Amino acid sequence: MNDKLPHTGGSDRKARLAEELRANLQKRKAQVRARRAGEADKRPAGLDATRTQRAQDK
Repeated sequence: MNDKLPHTGGSDRKARLAEELRANLQKRKAQVRARRAGEADKRPAGLDATRTQRAQDK
């Protein structure tokens, strides 16, 4: 009376996760290529830059 269907979702899940991982990798590679193609960011970075900007605003 306790009939259960065999669990076959594991391979589907692995395939879906593998596809999502590949898509994410391609997206990140495209982001890196876009950043390399553009001009370098000339804004100062870090906490010191934030403090300097706030001091100039006053």
